[in-house]
Amino acid sequence: MSTIALIIAGGSGHRMGQDIPKQFINVYDKPVLIYTLEGFQRHPEVDAIEVVCIDGWHDVLKAYAKQFGITKLKWVVSGGSTGQESIRNGVYNLEQYCKPDDTVIIHDGIRPLIDETVLTDVLRVCEQYGNAVTSMPYNEQIFVVNENDESTTNKYIPRETLRRVSTPQAYKFKKLDEAYHEAFEKEIGIYGSSYTNTMMVELGETLHFALGSDKNIKLTTRDDLEMFKAYLKTDKDNWLK
Repeated sequence: MSTIALIIAGGSGHRMGQDIPKQFINVYDKPVLIYTLEGFQRHPEVDAIEVVCIDGWHDVLKAYAKQFGITKLKWVVSGGSTGQESIRNGVYNLEQYCKPDDTVIIHDGIRPLIDETVLTDVLRVCEQYGNAVTSMPYNEQIFVVNENDESTTNKYIPRETLRRVSTPQAYKFKKLDEAYHEAFEKEIGIYGSSYTNTMMVELGETLHFALGSDKNIKLTTRDDLEMFKAYLKTDKDNWLK
């Protein structure tokens, strides 16, 4: 039984406003995507890495992987026109390599602050239940906009009933592969902002929560990039419990 990390890095990153894809922006002389891959490279339970990469950057990625010692990188495949197509391409490519009970961790390439504890818990929960999604409590109050007057509200959603879910997510390969075939054949859960977790729920699956981390930010804007740089420069205080 193996564990494969499927890293999604197929986006162009227009919202970052840069000339190159945001996953290849250098931060302190290292591409963002390499920071992400290093988290999986270091984790002892991850056996191999597959990256779904934007066309034209495959060789660049392979060169960076060699430079920074990402020896677990085994496959680089092309992305699709949407996020779900990119994940699908990665899953379908693994059909020739994965066994049914292998675990696949899906993770955004632009979430570079992946924590070892989070990865370990995602794998633990997936081994127990067949899937696992990183989750965090929602700490703000959520109010519903009044449909008759968008500047007012008279309804809220108790935050105790909500969870923020992101990547990493983990799934047993057989279920994951079958789900993507079904979703694209039936056109369920593959449009808009859909992701593997939302697709699974639309297909009738029950998902299981694993630990998350507030550091696990997604680099979408320039402000996110500055926050990432600040995290890299922050030293932990030993006296904090």
